[in-house]
Amino acid sequence: MAAAAAEQQQFYLLLGNLLSPDNVVRKQAEETYENIPGQSKITFLLQAIRNTTAAEEARQMAAVLLRRLLSSAFDEVYPTLPSDVQTAIKSELLMIIQMETQSSMRKKICDIAAELARNLIDEDGNNQWPEGLKFLFDSVSSQNMGLREAALHIFWNFPGIFGNQQQHYLDVIKRMLVQCMQDQEHPSIRTLSARATAAFILANEHNVALFKHFADLLPGFLQAVNDSCYQNDDSVLKSLVEIADTVPKYLRPHLEATLQLSLKLCGDTSLNNMQRQLALEVIVTLSETAAAMLRKHTNIVAQTIPQMLAMMVDLEEDEDWANADELEDDDFDSNAVAGESALDRMACGLGGKLVLPMIKEHIMQMLQNPDWKYRHAGLMALSAIGEGCHQQMEGILNEIVNFVLLFLQDPHPRVRFAACNAVGQMATDFAPGFQKKFHEKVIAALLQTMEDQGNQRVQAHAAAALINFTEDCPKSLLIPYLDNLVKHLHSIMVLKLQELIQKGTKLVLEQVVTSIASVADTAEEKFVPYYDLFMPSLKHIVENAVQKELRLLRGKTIECISLIGLAVGKEKFMQDASDVMQLLLKTQTDFSDMEDDDPQISYMISAWARMCKILGKEFQQYLPVVMGPLMKTASIKPEVALLDTQDMENMSDDDGWEFVNLGDQQSFGIKTAGLEEKSTACQMLVCYAKELKEGFVEYTEQVVKLMVPLLKFYFHDDIL
Repeated sequence: MAAAAAEQQQFYLLLGNLLSPDNVVRKQAEETYENIPGQSKITFLLQAIRNTTAAEEARQMAAVLLRRLLSSAFDEVYPTLPSDVQTAIKSELLMIIQMETQSSMRKKICDIAAELARNLIDEDGNNQWPEGLKFLFDSVSSQNMGLREAALHIFWNFPGIFGNQQQHYLDVIKRMLVQCMQDQEHPSIRTLSARATAAFILANEHNVALFKHFADLLPGFLQAVNDSCYQNDDSVLKSLVEIADTVPKYLRPHLEATLQLSLKLCGDTSLNNMQRQLALEVIVTLSETAAAMLRKHTNIVAQTIPQMLAMMVDLEEDEDWANADELEDDDFDSNAVAGESALDRMACGLGGKLVLPMIKEHIMQMLQNPDWKYRHAGLMALSAIGEGCHQQMEGILNEIVNFVLLFLQDPHPRVRFAACNAVGQMATDFAPGFQKKFHEKVIAALLQTMEDQGNQRVQAHAAAALINFTEDCPKSLLIPYLDNLVKHLHSIMVLKLQELIQKGTKLVLEQVVTSIASVADTAEEKFVPYYDLFMPSLKHIVENAVQKELRLLRGKTIECISLIGLAVGKEKFMQDASDVMQLLLKTQTDFSDMEDDDPQISYMISAWARMCKILGKEFQQYLPVVMGPLMKTASIKPEVALLDTQDMENMSDDDGWEFVNLGDQQSFGIKTAGLEEKSTACQMLVCYAKELKEGFVEYTEQVVKLMVPLLKFYFHDDIL
């Protein structure tokens, strides 16, 4: 007995170490924990959860670990336990839920119970834990609010708990949810029952008869959405977004009420931004998943558009904006970004025939507003609707372009920036017709805007718009402007190089270098006369821009040199090929010191492939240096994980993870960081094999070994 107590005590220490902020301590604890046999783990964890005198953090950690154990290793651990131990675990869990006084701890224990129940439904749908169901029924009608919460939490976490008896219990389930949703005294019970209802509907997404049977729960559900939002809880609103995304048909009988509520919440500035954006998300999602249904409610669409535009006006004044040298990532939580994205998606979802007539007048009024924020939002709105309203805007593109170009002269730099954005977006959305019709006025206007010396951000964005324009511009149209383009780009490059040396500013230079690359790429051999004008400066940048903050500039310059080489051809490029190769090789040897997120890596890999195309067989000598980093990048293994709702809450898309909902509160996650580089590297390997043919022979075996399994990865899309 004493030995068991000592072991349990050791286990509490281990739980403490698993929570340690010290990486070494935590890592060691994780290894120790992994090596404990499954049955012992369950015994220790249950004991820790049961022990109300233990530290709260340790008990919570034990609950999380037991849930994870049942989730990830159920088949290895549970069936090997003696049947009396299995029975003890089941009854113990239910007893702990009834004894627990802490609400957050009780939820975690309910998560364990739900996980166990999920695993105790056999292949025929029989629930192997009838006591669990009885507990659910008893608790949901209990006078004890904690037990009612527990029952709803378990049902929300695992709505399939009734197994093949679901149809038999359908009226009971419905009565249980209705009764809880009408509990006026306890808002938390109303909220939980609304979330449980949503989870149940989502778990039965193909059962149309069930939607009809549960349609009369919708008014109560919508009321719970409303009430919970004003209690600063957006969980039910998130459930509504999920329903709109996965089972929009369920909303059909009360679609008007759903839309009116979403519109009201979106327009209520007393709510926080996230809640307002989620309410807008309901309408936008329906425009994508149920466009035909939504088109019948044009009054709602007409009222939603001004809401989106109002969000886009929600901009901060920022004195440092015009000359900020780092491009901050868009603040994706901001109303302005959310409104713009929503408008883009709604225009694509519902089509320009409906959206353009509704938005046109609003945009025209905004563009005439003396407040810069409205003019900015009007231009960004024009950019956003181009794809969805393509057909309708094409007919009036001439007047739109003439109007937008005027704003490149606007007194406010952020409006000029938005005008560059609109031009660049239209150059992509309406290519190549846009280039054919407006080349003269657009090139002239953008070159003039690139001279806006006091406003770096505007200059850089004008250069970015020029890149969009030239990328899709037919070569024959661009040639007459080459002299003028080159003259402007060269003078700005020289000026910005001086500024880089004197002040360390680089933003415009980064974009100008890419503009030069884009012009050369389109002009091809016609760029030969200008080659000597640019190459010395570009080589100078690669040689000297070695500081960490100049990595992106250096990467873009490497890309520019290789694109110019490809454009002008081997004969012209040979004079610099050796120098360029030496510069690339030097960078390549520093490759191992580069951080994984170094932007130079992807530029380097692409540049090598272009050099291979230019040099042909002569490139073979460089393969020993090139192949190492390339194989390393191509071998990146993406992290994947099967997660439940609890784990999902601790991870976000910002960490580079993307998720696919698998239903039953489970999601498949894949870490996408590095996947793009992996894809590029694989393309480069193919390029080398194609260009060098027999010269690539000695690498064939290792490349095949790497590539063949990837074909399975690529085509194995059952889960995605």
